[in-house]
Amino acid sequence: MENVRVRFAPSPTGGLHIGGVRTALFNYLFAKKNNGTFILRIEDTDQTRFVEGAEDYIKKTLDWCGIAPDEGPDQGGEYGPYRQSERKDIYRKYAEKLIEDGNAYYAFDTPEELEAMRERLKEARVVNPQYDTITRTTMKNSLTLDKEEVQRRLDNGDPYVIRIKIPKKEEVRLNDMVRGWVMVHTEVLDDKVLMKSDGMPTYHLANIVDDHLMKITHVIRGEEWLPSAPLHVLLYRFLGWEDEMPQFAHLPLILKPDGNGKLSKRAADKAGFPIFPLNWVDPETCDLSRGFKETGFLPEALINFLAFLGWNPGTEQEIFSLEELTKEFSEKRINKAGTKFDFDKAKWFNQQYIKATDSNVFAADLVKEYKQKYNIDCPSETAIQIVDLLKERVTFPTEFADGGLAIFQAPTSFDEKVLSKKWNEESPKALTLFADTLENHENISAESAKTLFWETLESAGYKPGQFMQTLRLVLTGEGSGPDLMTMIEIMSGKKAALRIKSSIEALEK
Repeated sequence: MENVRVRFAPSPTGGLHIGGVRTALFNYLFAKKNNGTFILRIEDTDQTRFVEGAEDYIKKTLDWCGIAPDEGPDQGGEYGPYRQSERKDIYRKYAEKLIEDGNAYYAFDTPEELEAMRERLKEARVVNPQYDTITRTTMKNSLTLDKEEVQRRLDNGDPYVIRIKIPKKEEVRLNDMVRGWVMVHTEVLDDKVLMKSDGMPTYHLANIVDDHLMKITHVIRGEEWLPSAPLHVLLYRFLGWEDEMPQFAHLPLILKPDGNGKLSKRAADKAGFPIFPLNWVDPETCDLSRGFKETGFLPEALINFLAFLGWNPGTEQEIFSLEELTKEFSEKRINKAGTKFDFDKAKWFNQQYIKATDSNVFAADLVKEYKQKYNIDCPSETAIQIVDLLKERVTFPTEFADGGLAIFQAPTSFDEKVLSKKWNEESPKALTLFADTLENHENISAESAKTLFWETLESAGYKPGQFMQTLRLVLTGEGSGPDLMTMIEIMSGKKAALRIKSSIEALEK
């Protein structure tokens, strides 16, 4: 493919849903796979739904995810402006051209008249009451009013909208890149508003005009826009751009974890997982919705997870860097059916990326967290050791601090199940014997600590394996956890020995 140009065109009406990030990702991957251009366009024609801060949130999200646009409001480009509210004057002439060619019309109906029409249709048991090829003949528009009346209303400044004139008894065909041929009869389509009474275009007109003027070659968007696709095909035809119409690809829905319906914020809140990539504060209610970033997800892990929501490489490989995803991505492997949102799988991806990440990346934050949260001075070398100790066990980087806290703090309570099953009169004797030997080893490796433990207890006639869990108990208070001998190495032999003795004393009291 040559000169591939795709756009991600969100509306700044709130926090960017994780499904929107998936759409942006697929656009990005398709563009980069084909040496094309990835464009960000802010579709803010509906000023009544504009939310302060939403556009900035969209930009920060793309930046954090590593899928920054090549052209956009901040990057610029030869096809700007990239906010639709700044392109208002562009759309009017195309709406008027549609009217001149008989493919659109002025509609002067008041809200009350529109509601009365819908009520009449409901009473007549019409399943889907709408402004269409039949009902438009009974309404106040430039198709039913004479030219003089229409001009008088326009000259008087009467409120009006411009509607598309859907042709009667036609079949609209669309060859979708994901779904194949889609055919819709015009009898089920309504005469959508193209230009609102405030002079702003609706999404339908604005996105068609902008896609054409920005030379968009492929429109990759969510399945929820599929019902609008026939209308868009008609607009391309009416405006004389049918030969230059971009190819469409409608992505499968992201479903709730149980597969029952589309994933929503309410469903995510109920299931206890985030729906936004970054923290989002509703400007009206001030409610905070926790983001994937703040939950502890690495951006690389989230991107890898999102790529598999509706796409697969056709192999058993699951871990892909962004560069690898770009290389392997193909629109031919995008699924048609909806895909379940599996939060456990998302956490699995995060675990894999944490394991593969250099420990130094997490150590600096760990040093800060210990100081700020616990007032503990943790040297960088120790922080690296703690990360190495816990990398195989954690799901989120935020778990490192609590997971390694036993390195610095003696237990204040002890696992009752381990006490009742494992603690006996021999336990303090055997463990004290080990502590007496251990305190002479300030610096000791995990391997040496293990050897020392086994040799010391065996020489005294004990079976060391019987005391491993009680050794963990006196060091950490828990019955299970990360490698115990490595913990002793990080603590130092002397500090571990003192910990063992103080815990035995506490237990005996």
